[in-house]
Amino acid sequence: MPEPYTDDFDMPVLETSESPLHGYRGSPVESAAVGLPVGLTIAISREAGARGATIAKRAGEKLGWEVYSQDMLEYGAQEGALRREAFDKLSPAALEWVDERMRHLVERQHLSQHPNILDLARLVLALAAQGNVILLGRGAGFILPAKSTLHVRLVAPLADRVAYMAQSLRLTEEEALEQVRKRDHRRNDFIATHFHRKPNDVHVYDMLLNTSMFGEDRSADLVAAAAKAKMTAIVGMD
Repeated sequence: MPEPYTDDFDMPVLETSESPLHGYRGSPVESAAVGLPVGLTIAISREAGARGATIAKRAGEKLGWEVYSQDMLEYGAQEGALRREAFDKLSPAALEWVDERMRHLVERQHLSQHPNILDLARLVLALAAQGNVILLGRGAGFILPAKSTLHVRLVAPLADRVAYMAQSLRLTEEEALEQVRKRDHRRNDFIATHFHRKPNDVHVYDMLLNTSMFGEDRSADLVAAAAKAKMTAIVGMD
């Protein structure tokens, strides 16, 4: 598994304790097998410098949902506290759903057999089983079922992403360009290696959003609105 790295300033920006305790829950999202997950999950994929961490945080505030950053997912899969907390909240039916989803991913070879990736997938599923959470990065959208997940891809023109990286990290334009390229490469390699997918394939996403066009707050509004719309659509299909 590639070494952990902090990207788009995830750790200082995203704090689950800041999220309101109660937020927009909509109608329960159900799976025919065991009645789970009980709510929607937003899985956000993003290009480096597309302001994914800030937009995820703002969307979480608007919906009243908890937000888990890339680093929180990665370290939480290995560190006991977050993992124990996530699984302690699960009912027997939810644990059954997590196990069934893991079997599905492994049997269909949609998931790497690397132990760290298996631990990551189990944590992502445990968080999603509770519903109404936002997961940033680490391929969460490729782990979770499409019906109960809003899979979002945040993009922006390269020049804008480089300018944002340069300003935020106080880099020269050349240094920022190198950072953007390295981070995009690491992310793409992670998804290709462990999920056998191409993150630039637009057809795997529910929503493709140019964050330079709309800005951070409006982009968060659109993500939140899409989540509400998907919950309504799911209920209509049941």
